[in-house]
Amino acid sequence: MPEISRFLGIVITMYFNDHNPPHFHVRYEEYRALVGIEPLELRDGRLPPRVLGLVIEWGEMHQAELMENWTTLAEEGNFRRIAPLV
Repeated sequence: MPEISRFLGIVITMYFNDHNPPHFHVRYEEYRALVGIEPLELRDGRLPPRVLGLVIEWGEMHQAELMENWTTLAEEGNFRRIAPLV
């Protein structure tokens, strides 16, 4: 499972050939969540409200890159790291 980004203890990953709709996985301490890309929303799991807010903020800034990674991971098995939230 490629690590797409990491910031403030939050790890963002995607699986190769994962199921639709497009999404990414988030790990933070003991929390796990699945976040949709379009629309950008919590789809499964739990995150502390502050962490979810940071993830959504980061996702809004990088939504096009997330979709590009979703497509290239499925079609070619390639991905690009995305800049962390600073």
